[in-house]
Amino acid sequence: MDRFGNARVLVVAGSDSGGGAGIQADLKTIMALGGHACTAITALTAQNTLGVQGVHAVPVDFVREQIRVVLEDIGADCIKTGMLQDRAVIDAVVAELEARAAHVHVVVDPVMVAKSGDQLISDDAVGHLRSVLLPRAKVLTPNLPEAEVLLGRSISGVEAMREAAMALRALGPEYVLLKGGHQQGEMISDCLASAEGVEVFTSTRLDTRCNNGTGCTLASAVAAGLAHGLTVREAVLQAQKYLFEALRSARRLGEGAGPVNHGFNVGY
Repeated sequence: MDRFGNARVLVVAGSDSGGGAGIQADLKTIMALGGHACTAITALTAQNTLGVQGVHAVPVDFVREQIRVVLEDIGADCIKTGMLQDRAVIDAVVAELEARAAHVHVVVDPVMVAKSGDQLISDDAVGHLRSVLLPRAKVLTPNLPEAEVLLGRSISGVEAMREAAMALRALGPEYVLLKGGHQQGEMISDCLASAEGVEVFTSTRLDTRCNNGTGCTLASAVAAGLAHGLTVREAVLQAQKYLFEALRSARRLGEGAGPVNHGFNVGY
């Protein structure tokens, strides 16, 4: 952290005009957890609770410029990546991180598909993400569909999740938090893989349609915790608790998958 004690998080991700996911969810999460969020926006989406209506990519040179000017002046205690829609953006982000933030922890949320099912990354970028960005990650936070794409196989059941988390870790990340929200049943299991093995966290599923942006929110909460100096395990536990309460206290907005209540702990 800087000399004023601010936990600085740079988020490199896409914008969600509906405010439930993407940069908007990242900003609200980091602020709610006592951090200062800076942003480098990779794409603009026209989006609401019913889905993504349009995507406008930000020029790659401008993505790089956003990262550069933030790191040169403000700096970062942790960096979180979200929607990186093509190979050029992935290369630009990795180049800037290596040049200006080589020793800063990176949380990689491999955003591929929106809650509505809309694809947010080009097909040829998936392999590039796996080979170029994953080895740079302190923590990788895929959901089950994303893990299946990254590994090229289906994952069913907790034991398969444990194996998949370790297989993902073998691709380069120091830690992998494999999220089990897409599982069926009343209980949800998340797997945290590290050099020591795999720890499984189990929670009760909440019956809610206010679940847009849960992946963005959890990853940003982990990044905020790391920026504050927590260990990865401590950051994950804090993030899971924060997301659970944000889901539990959410109030319905829109006709589809609404946002969680990011500000439940700051009086919203």
